[in-house]
Amino acid sequence: MLRILLADDHTLVRQGLRRILEEHPDWQVVAESCDGRDAVRQAEAVHPDIAILDIGMPELNGIEAARQISKRVPSIRILMLSMHADEVHITRAVQAGACGYLLKDSADVDLVKAVTAAAQGKSFFSPAAATVMLDDYRRSLTERGVGDRYETLSDREREIFQLIAEGRSNKAIADLLRISPATVETHRAHILEKLNLHSVAEIVLYAVRRGVIF
Repeated sequence: MLRILLADDHTLVRQGLRRILEEHPDWQVVAESCDGRDAVRQAEAVHPDIAILDIGMPELNGIEAARQISKRVPSIRILMLSMHADEVHITRAVQAGACGYLLKDSADVDLVKAVTAAAQGKSFFSPAAATVMLDDYRRSLTERGVGDRYETLSDREREIFQLIAEGRSNKAIADLLRISPATVETHRAHILEKLNLHSVAEIVLYAVRRGVIF
C-alpha cells in the first residue's frame, strides 16, 4: 500500500486530488493538511511514502514545509503542486527536496504519472515546468545576489519571516511558535540584518519577490 499525505489549503482541491489518487486500490491518502505547519507535523506523525504539497499554503508555505520534511523524514518523496511555472519557484522547490513539480492546471492528467514516478524513486515535472527548468536553469545560476542572502536564514528565521510578511504581530508569532515575544524580536532583527531590509513593508515586498507569500 502506497501511503500519501495531501496538503492544500483549498478543501475542494484536496477532495478532487484524493478522488484521483484513491481510484488506485493500492494507494491510500493517510493524512490531509490545510497549512504547511500541519503538513510537517503530519509527515512526522504518520511517515507517508509520498507528500503532495501545495506551494502556497498559510503559516508555512509548501517550499518551506518541503525543506523541513526533507530534513526530519528524509525517506518521504515530495511532490510540489503549484500554479506557478517559473524558474524561481521550480528551482526553490527542487532545492527544498521536491522530486517533482506539478502545475495545478494539468494535475488531473499528471498526478498519477507523478506519484508513480515518485514511488519508483524517479522525478517528475509537468511538461511546462520541465521546459522552464531546462531553458532557465543556467540563467538562474547567475542571478544569485538576493537569493544567496535568503539562503542564509535559518529554518526558524524563515518561519518567522513568512509570518511577519503575512502581517502577524510579534505576540501572535510568539503564541504560534510557543516562544517569547522577545525571542521573536531578536529573530526579526537578525532577519532584517541578514536581508539588508529596514521595515515590514520591505519584508512583504521581498517575500512576494521570493515567492514566500502569494
